[in-house]
Amino acid sequence: MSELDRLLEPLPPAIGILCRAVVGLLETMPLSSQVKWGWRSVNFRHARAGLICAVFPYEDRVAVYFEQGRLLEDPEGLLQGDHLKKGRFMRLYPGDRVPEAAIAMLVGEAIALGLAGSGLRRSR
Repeated sequence: MSELDRLLEPLPPAIGILCRAVVGLLETMPLSSQVKWGWRSVNFRHARAGLICAVFPYEDRVAVYFEQGRLLEDPEGLLQGDHLKKGRFMRLYPGDRVPEAAIAMLVGEAIALGLAGSGLRRSR
């Protein structure tokens, strides 16, 4: 049994289907993934840009958290969490269409921001 299967095992089947769809989409991008048991999430990192996002499966929804979410363009208004200092998240519920194009754009922008930030840190 994979770590993702173990993470999803106690949750409703519809959550597992939705979470696997989001994780599968993110695994097509230039990111590495790791189940983080303490957070009960699947975290996605870029080799140079660092932590990009994490997928959190809950009993009733799947949340996709973007580490630098406050800095990301969100023309579709999918991100919530304006009260957070830097991250923002989208909530997906069973039966929702996974906004693949929007997630891909957010990931691409997050990688670009991370790369720009890593360049700034190196030049100091």
